[in-house]
Amino acid sequence: MPSQVSRPRAAVCLSRTKTALWQCAVGLVFLVLLHHGVAQGSGNLSGIHTIQIDSFGDGSGAPALRARIVDRLKKSSRLEVVDKPAEADVVLRGTSNVWAAGTFSLHPRSKSATQTVYQGYLSVELVNKSSQTLWSYLVTPSRFHTTTIENDLADQVVSHLLEAIHSGAAGSASPADTESGSHIALHGAGATFPAPIYLKWFESSGMSVSYDAVGSEDGIQQLAEGKVDFAGSDMPLTAENPPVALQVTHFPTVLGGVVPIYNLPSLNRTLNLTPQVLAGIYSGAIRRWNDPRILEANHGAHLPDAEIAVVHRSDGSGTTYVWTSYLSQVSPNWKTAVGAGPHVAWPVGTGAAGNEGVAELVQKTPYAIGYVELIYAIQHELNYAAVRNPAGQFIKADLASITAAAARATMASGTGYRFSILDEPNKDAYPISTFTWLLVPTQGLSPEKRSALAELLNWALTSGQKQCASLGYAPLPREIVAGELQAVKALEGQERGNTE
Repeated sequence: MPSQVSRPRAAVCLSRTKTALWQCAVGLVFLVLLHHGVAQGSGNLSGIHTIQIDSFGDGSGAPALRARIVDRLKKSSRLEVVDKPAEADVVLRGTSNVWAAGTFSLHPRSKSATQTVYQGYLSVELVNKSSQTLWSYLVTPSRFHTTTIENDLADQVVSHLLEAIHSGAAGSASPADTESGSHIALHGAGATFPAPIYLKWFESSGMSVSYDAVGSEDGIQQLAEGKVDFAGSDMPLTAENPPVALQVTHFPTVLGGVVPIYNLPSLNRTLNLTPQVLAGIYSGAIRRWNDPRILEANHGAHLPDAEIAVVHRSDGSGTTYVWTSYLSQVSPNWKTAVGAGPHVAWPVGTGAAGNEGVAELVQKTPYAIGYVELIYAIQHELNYAAVRNPAGQFIKADLASITAAAARATMASGTGYRFSILDEPNKDAYPISTFTWLLVPTQGLSPEKRSALAELLNWALTSGQKQCASLGYAPLPREIVAGELQAVKALEGQERGNTE
């Protein structure tokens, strides 16, 4: 799959041409090597009776996926499948791909007896006659599926689609489903972590918005200097750690996960990594892939006697802040020796700029390990490890496990919307999950720009949430959205801000 995420120093300009290219190449959603999915409801689905199944792109397996879904829906008798969109209440459309991820020998002494390992994804969204998203879902191979990968993916989608329609999947009201009438241009900069979803959002909103994916630290600095109207950041500003003199309101936008990606050509199964092993690899205490501490969590796996090529971010990064905060939380030695921040004094490894740069370097370096936001691993078709959570479960990042990490997230006194969901105790939670924020200055904006930002935030927190799954991000908990919408109401007339 070709790379379409802008490089860290490049402006993510939101022309319709670029967005069309992005959506064509990356599609509505990507998830690879996962076994869960998360739906996003939008409006009442209970009145749907007829459906047309569109193409799922030109990826390998797309025709088989479509045929299986049509067959399963017809057999269910819950929906009438029609041939033409004009005859349908809704259209199910999406993207997909299935590929050979490697081979393994069925008999160690025979080179001819091999079996191919397949991976892939199926991303769908349900749209009405106005092309508004009503529901979306993403699936990747079930961990222990016994049928073909195409049948497995298609069956998962049908099951969840019928469940959503049966329940009605009532979503929150959406005040911004139509294109905005605002012509005020907004300019933001910051985190590469949410850049793919921001690109989609800013174009879909119908507003004039540009965003430079330069990293959280640089974006915050530009906001402090008055060069941009808002900043994207994966690290909240706190009284203890203000990198610049800046008063902002924090608006969480989506949930994501930082995943350990790896390039092990001979490994035919998902790698399990403990928190202690991750800290050991990045501290330099664990240097080879067949180290007993790695083997202990991967019984029966063939791990090479090869040196681990460690890759980390070279720029001031919110993703690094999340990664090092997690390592500091799970490893006292890491916290003392290295600590947490947007950039640290790395004990070992090679640096690369941006999530995109780390993904590319790991992709071309055998025996490498790195960390990126989930979407970048998926885009590059990279393997990523399951990480042991506090409940002792090895969990892979996906929308369900990231959502589980935020299950207990609530407004705490004095914290506003600055909260961490790292290493949550929920047994189903992925331990390196995080919110990402839009930082809006509380002073210095014109009334017109405050109004435009309020309009943009309203759209992102309602209509935009329906699109989160389409690019591998989990939607915000409803309680959080409800509180944020109240904060947005005060933004337009805000002359003095609070310091949430």
